[in-house]
Amino acid sequence: MARVVEKFGGTSVAGPDRIRIVADHVARRRNHGDEVVLVVSAMGSETDELLRMASDVAADPPGRELDMLITGGERKACALMAMALSDLGVPAASFTGSQAGFRTDASHTAAKIVEITPRRVVEAVERGLVPVVGGSQGVSGDGDVTFFGRGGSDTTAVALAHVLDADYCEIYTDVPGVFSADPRIVAEARRMDLVSFDELLEMTASGCPKPAMRAVELARTYGVELHVRSAFSWMPGTTVTGEEAMEHAIISAVTHDGSEAKMTVSGVADKPGVAGRLFRALADSDVNVDMIVQNVSSQGVTDISFTVPRLQLDAARSVAQGLIDELGADNVAADDDIARVSLIGAGMQTNPGVAARMFETLASAGINIEMISTSAIRISCVIRAGDMEPAVGALHQSFELHKDPAERATGY
Repeated sequence: MARVVEKFGGTSVAGPDRIRIVADHVARRRNHGDEVVLVVSAMGSETDELLRMASDVAADPPGRELDMLITGGERKACALMAMALSDLGVPAASFTGSQAGFRTDASHTAAKIVEITPRRVVEAVERGLVPVVGGSQGVSGDGDVTFFGRGGSDTTAVALAHVLDADYCEIYTDVPGVFSADPRIVAEARRMDLVSFDELLEMTASGCPKPAMRAVELARTYGVELHVRSAFSWMPGTTVTGEEAMEHAIISAVTHDGSEAKMTVSGVADKPGVAGRLFRALADSDVNVDMIVQNVSSQGVTDISFTVPRLQLDAARSVAQGLIDELGADNVAADDDIARVSLIGAGMQTNPGVAARMFETLASAGINIEMISTSAIRISCVIRAGDMEPAVGALHQSFELHKDPAERATGY
């Protein structure tokens, strides 16, 4: 008998038929003797619809009220799921995030978990019930409903799996696992049977949309084994663990991100504290900075380029322009016509030819590189937005990611 936390995303519970299919799956799982705890997202695109309604009634809705509104989608879904289970003879009980014991900070629309006291969930399991928990929500110290943000139901599921000492956590979505590239761009993209936490963290940080990066970070920290699976095919999916495969491929995947913009602050005085002043001001304005490149100093000045989410470009530009005199800068330029492509692989650090092969592949495809950043298991390049899909396809082909890892060439 296993204790498992299963999370079902919005497409998996998009309507009554889908909810009944999931309920039937849980009933069969229970018949095999497993203890199941469910976490559900809002149905279909309901969160988007609620956000649209909020924008229709207010130009700048207060965060507290947004959280109250958005989390209603998950509460609706978990109640309907509990009803569907009960109709199949499976005793179930629905719980909001606060009822499930999720205590958070007061950062509305992006709350962080402070502690979890899952007393009622544990009691439900001990009584033979299936707890159905509304994802991505909790309650602040002030007693206000809070929302974790997009992908927060994944975080709810992993956190529950940890505090309930579950054998593993299954993330059910509309794709059958983690792929070597986006299958919508690369038809030959290969489903990965096994991926490490480190690799998946780099993938989610560089454009892979599922599962949510916060959930992967949490799973890695507490050693929660993840299974990423499809609720439409019930295939085995991808297993995510802290262990590397014995015969691990050097390169695992190529990812892309078309949601960023680049800023360049030129003519900055090359002296201690200047970069710190710029990036502290950006941080204080809640602007997330990713890739950073500072040019070699020439005649006492330098240029600093960095990427930010496109949605935060206006805020970043305002901050940088407000510091022009203090930084001694000449100009602030913004470019929202960029994209990022990345190679991910745990074996990259001991294979110096990977970077050369990546750059050669992009050059052969006529794609210019504007920025480069690396980590132990990732190389990222900023390119023109229009070159993103050709770059992903060329890199996937060059590194033979469509093949089984054991069949790929190893020399670069």
